Amino acid sequence: MTVPVARRAHPEDLPRVAELAAEHAAYEKAAPPHPDLAARLHGLLFATESPRLRCLVAELPDGTVAGYATCSLELSTWEAAEYLHMDCLYLTETARGHGLGALLMAAIRREARALGVTRVEWQTPTWNDGAIRFYDRLGATSKEKRRFSLPVD
Repeated sequence: MTVPVARRAHPEDLPRVAELAAEHAAYEKAAPPHPDLAARLHGLLFATESPRLRCLVAELPDGTVAGYATCSLELSTWEAAEYLHMDCLYLTETARGHGLGALLMAAIRREARALGVTRVEWQTPTWNDGAIRFYDRLGATSKEKRRFSLPVD
């Protein structure tokens, strides 16, 4: 391979994806992922014929996985239709600015088309100006909302 590619993750990529997820959490000042994240991801990605989660990786020409994106189908009540929710998109600091984010977003859009949905939605922290500029350059639009979380325990 002589150019970077965005491709679906393979089972052997999951330890690296878990490392990147830990970097991602630290970058967003969030709690670290579950220590057994690679195994948990394996169950969501590869344990059934209809995986709940999809994971794409950005691979450099030397074979290094430098980023990932995850997505899953969600439902819009107001439209009574599914859409693809991109939960994460992360690139290592040294991989940013080299077109890998655009490769991953193009791969996410291909996933959406293959699933028969017409849009992708995601969120990013309000302080992540670099990501916001990137998404604006792609032609994405944003809505001002706040995300809430409520434990069920």
